Amino acid sequence: MACELPRLYGLPLSRFSGPDLAREAVSRGLVASISGATIWRWLHQDAIRPWQYRSWIFPRDPDFAAKAARVLDLYARQWEGAALQEDEFVLCADEKTSIQARDRRHATLPPRPGASGRVEHEYRRGGALAYLAAWDVHRAKLFGHCEAHSGIAAFDRLVADVMAQEPYASARRVFLIMDNGPSHRGARCVARLHARWPTLVPVHLPVHASWLDQVEIYFSVVQRKVLTPNDFPNLEVLAQNILDFQHRYESLAKPFEWKFTRQDLHDLLAKLPAQATPVRPPQENTSPNL
Repeated sequence: MACELPRLYGLPLSRFSGPDLAREAVSRGLVASISGATIWRWLHQDAIRPWQYRSWIFPRDPDFAAKAARVLDLYARQWEGAALQEDEFVLCADEKTSIQARDRRHATLPPRPGASGRVEHEYRRGGALAYLAAWDVHRAKLFGHCEAHSGIAAFDRLVADVMAQEPYASARRVFLIMDNGPSHRGARCVARLHARWPTLVPVHLPVHASWLDQVEIYFSVVQRKVLTPNDFPNLEVLAQNILDFQHRYESLAKPFEWKFTRQDLHDLLAKLPAQATPVRPPQENTSPNL
């Protein structure tokens, strides 16, 4: 029962807890009485946790394996079966959008002995901005700037920042890994970037594969260390804090120790058919009023 969804039993629950399972077991006549603690102990012994869940997205790109594998090859300094030269570089780029400036109605208080820091719940909205960044995978070099809005122009300004500096300006090739965001998706994006920077090689991730983008790791660090909690009086202060952190992080950073390989990708994709369930067909609406 713990390994089935509650709705199979007609219960209005999204997931089972120990007490839920105890009540259902009694109501179904499986036992005369039992406690939630006993069920929890049994499930703990078998590593079954029905009260936990993980979100996931089933890959729907028919070329997912091939597109993901070439990105993993670049992380390993390989491209089309050959090792990259010393004057070839790999960067990841993306944008973190809708970052708000939240001006707290009362000052944030620092921690003190016996008490954690305190952040006022209410705040005034000070607007939002986008933070665009590029990360050199093997050199731990960062590029980034804040924009009022994301879009093609903003993304191209980020790429221009990269390509205007050495060693990228005179590199043999610069591989730019990116997801399928609106400002940098599809063949038109590839043609646009390559026309402006002939040595640039845009490489798109498969759809729903941002977890393979190393700049997302950096964005998660920014979220934890700069934006949580969010307490900025205006967008100017917010942008300056982000850029100051970028400078600080770059001065301390080392390349990420990337361990996910082609073999790991193969093993992961091999598991998915067993986990997937058929897509539910849309229900036909038979209401005479529609």
